[in-house]
Amino acid sequence: MLSWQTAGESHGKALVAMMEGVPAGVSVTTSLIKEALAERRQGHGRGARQKFEQDEVEILTGVRHGCTTGGPISIVIGNSEWPKWEKVMSPDPVEEAELLVDAGKGDPREMGRNRPLTRPRPGHADLTGMLSYRFGDARNVLERASARETAARVALGAIAKQILREAADIVVVGHVVSIGGAQAAGDVLPTGEDLPALRKTQTRTLDQEAEAAFIAEIDAAKQAGDTVGGTAEVIAWNVPLGVGTHVDSARKLDAKLAGALMSIQSAKAVEIGAGLASSRTWGSEAHDEIGWRGRSLQRASNRAGGIEGGASNGEAIVARVSFKPISTVPRALATIDLATGEEVRAFHQRSDTSQIVPGAVIAEAMVALVVAEALLERFGGHSIEEVRSQRLLQDQYVIERLKLSGRKK
Repeated sequence: MLSWQTAGESHGKALVAMMEGVPAGVSVTTSLIKEALAERRQGHGRGARQKFEQDEVEILTGVRHGCTTGGPISIVIGNSEWPKWEKVMSPDPVEEAELLVDAGKGDPREMGRNRPLTRPRPGHADLTGMLSYRFGDARNVLERASARETAARVALGAIAKQILREAADIVVVGHVVSIGGAQAAGDVLPTGEDLPALRKTQTRTLDQEAEAAFIAEIDAAKQAGDTVGGTAEVIAWNVPLGVGTHVDSARKLDAKLAGALMSIQSAKAVEIGAGLASSRTWGSEAHDEIGWRGRSLQRASNRAGGIEGGASNGEAIVARVSFKPISTVPRALATIDLATGEEVRAFHQRSDTSQIVPGAVIAEAMVALVVAEALLERFGGHSIEEVRSQRLLQDQYVIERLKLSGRKK
């Protein structure tokens, strides 16, 4: 069974990504992880932090000479800015005098970094975390709740994509479909062949008119001292029929996808296939009729988004996730100082204007992780060759079964 976990804080020494259940023989290298993390750092609307904080990647276990061994994989993503935060984020007690020292020199900013943060920011985990975990300082909450944690997910997503590609030729593609009031036109879904072109754009869309509109929305929000949200769409191509199940609600593929996408920081809504639009139509217009195309089945549409009854149906899996505007608004919002009870303005830390472009990359990683887990549950084996063989056997069964049905026409 594939499982994964992340650990670490936003300004800590490193993030840690761990994964178990990866078959032996999957191609994984440090450069693969670095390339995935570089994608997460891109996009119009990103803040200054992306320019000076670098991801320092090291694979510690589970990979040898570019191939997984079948053992647990652990990855460390070091924080290049750690020297500035070493005292503030030290796991051991630190004398107050030491907090004035930054890289061997007195630096009053260091004390600022360590000053208790008692003004919870609306939209963040600050208030619920402080009261639930009984903290007087929001630092203990925001460091873990930060979207910086998603770097570890993207690293693991890169491995999941390799599993999918090598086991079943599955390709996962994420792109942006809206930012603010701007919407990309058309229903054409990007494929794996479009990934190089998507990566070269500023807003991860192939629609040039939409890109200009997206940039305008982000720039307007930045000019106003505000932030802006949007929607990303992820397509998983070539997922074989029967990944996921109808027999257990917790193992339904669409349920797992929804949970995974909603777990991304700032996510507020998830749709599979036609999603909300299907709730506004008649049943005769909401479903995908089945017919023959030679000896293969053919769908007249893909409103289900590739999933029926909790399992993949052979069509492309299509999921969308909508993100609220980033909660760290430059025009700080009203709050209460929990130390004094005063009505004050929330503190503001450096942030992005829009997170939708990296959001699409993160969503891509989450879809890959979910589909890879379900694929291995369905066709598992100790090696990637065994997984592929099991998948091919099922493909052959489906072909033969449809041949039998075809003879009865």
